[in-house]
Amino acid sequence: MSTAPLSIKIDTTYKERLNRLALDRQRSSHALAREAIERFIEEEEFKAQALRDAVASHAEYLETGLHLTLEEVDGWLATWGTDNEQEAPPCHT
Repeated sequence: MSTAPLSIKIDTTYKERLNRLALDRQRSSHALAREAIERFIEEEEFKAQALRDAVASHAEYLETGLHLTLEEVDGWLATWGTDNEQEAPPCHT
């Protein structure tokens, strides 16, 4: 992976806190800031994809009417990790 420099300005209080964390963890403030930015981007991308998936799922439901009830899903999930683990129940209208 290639890298590129990035310059940001943050409140001095956050800069001081970052420096204290870096000392505590025996890492550079640069490494902690890079990790925080990378984690933030990954989490935000995950949330954005989850929202797109939910919108698409709702649109499919509106189009087809296919669904599972909460009780059906709860019953299915209760079998996970057991000797009697079940397949997902079929969707219905």
